[in-house]
Amino acid sequence: MLAGAWIAGQSENILRATDQAKRLNIPLVWLVNCSGVDLPNQEQVYAGRRGSGTTFFRHAELQQMGVPVLAAVYGTNPAGGGYQSISPTVLFAHKDANMAVGGGGIVSGMSPKGGFDEEGCQPLIDATRKFKAVAPGRVEIHHDVTGFFRYVSDAETGVLDGIKEYMAEMPAYKPRFFRVAEPKEPLFKPSELDRIVPFNQKRTYSFTQVLARLVDGSEHMEFRPDYGPEIYCGLVKVDGYLVAAIGNQQGFLPHGYPEYADYPGIGGKLYRQGLIKMNEFVTMCGRDRIPIMWFQDTSGIDVGDIAEQAELLGLGQSLIYSIEQTEVPQMLVVLRKASAAAHYVMGGPTANNHNTFTLGTPTTEVYVMHGETAAAASFARRLVKEQDAGKPLGPVIDKMNDLVEAYQAKSRPLFCAKSGFVDEIVRMPEIRKYMVAFAGSAYQNPRSICAQHQLVTPRLIKG
Repeated sequence: MLAGAWIAGQSENILRATDQAKRLNIPLVWLVNCSGVDLPNQEQVYAGRRGSGTTFFRHAELQQMGVPVLAAVYGTNPAGGGYQSISPTVLFAHKDANMAVGGGGIVSGMSPKGGFDEEGCQPLIDATRKFKAVAPGRVEIHHDVTGFFRYVSDAETGVLDGIKEYMAEMPAYKPRFFRVAEPKEPLFKPSELDRIVPFNQKRTYSFTQVLARLVDGSEHMEFRPDYGPEIYCGLVKVDGYLVAAIGNQQGFLPHGYPEYADYPGIGGKLYRQGLIKMNEFVTMCGRDRIPIMWFQDTSGIDVGDIAEQAELLGLGQSLIYSIEQTEVPQMLVVLRKASAAAHYVMGGPTANNHNTFTLGTPTTEVYVMHGETAAAASFARRLVKEQDAGKPLGPVIDKMNDLVEAYQAKSRPLFCAKSGFVDEIVRMPEIRKYMVAFAGSAYQNPRSICAQHQLVTPRLIKG
């Protein structure tokens, strides 16, 4: 976080950074130059369970978990900036840096009159001049006296060099300790993903062809391929590391599926067997300590009385429970659609303590349901009422179309990124780079280990 005040939405970004360190069990590094809360808009920033002060609690939480937080401190850091500076584990400072509970304006105190006039402002002006010249919490205080600044550098780059030296000494396994094979590039080019995954949400594609352009050697071991055909579950290698992959299959499903209904199954929707398969696979990944990558392109979970009799509501919640008990890092890529409760249960950040980050793509759409479905659900009864009353349907239809347009505008990639539905939008060919970073981070310093010769999931797949 480089120079400036705490602004609305910033605490959410900081929450993502601290959560990544927490879930991956890796150090967190800050570049700090913070003037504290944006005072004219403090009500948007200061208080609440997810407000700006949450950062300081998060740093304490990370350190209690054994995750170090390093800070490179530059410039003036009063109030919230002071706590942003002091809350990490080790502080590296530039010679001109300072950090303090309050800056010049705060130290000057409140107006005894309850308001301001020229006479009352003069002491404030004088105090500000003083503290601008000699800011509180300088290096002379927090290095020479308190010792809060462990290292001070005359050069700005020297502060970064200190961070690098400490990072080189952090606990981390060498890659060969966890790699199951030598790293390989996919046999097929990731650039072909732009052609394989259509922008048109109604067109289909092969999820295994997507995997073939993302994983080492384009190789995979599929878990229960003849059960729950709407879902792919399998083991793959990313940069030589063993990782699990779960994604939605597209297109028409085999005749007679879902087995509990007389209507055909469509890829992208979740049915009984698929939910059971994901529960089983996620549970086994937790047992074997295998990180999980989710790929969403889903229109939701099957609905209706038949679906309720098939226990889909309970199986969806069961999957949330299974994910929660795994205690392995997970990442999500929203290839196209992320819709309804399926977005929650398939590794979505809304219902997952282990989601490290969520990526969107140029084809991403995130909504509770398709806009046309939402319009029908919102206005169906109104249409009946207006027709029974002999009134024209045009005004209601106009509102329905307006809602469809609003859903379209508020579900596209840019809106999703600005609203925090995804952490970043990436081009399709760039997805593998994030997968490699995720796998390497997940295996850098894991909290628990399953020996390769004690893994059960590959044996279940082989039979």
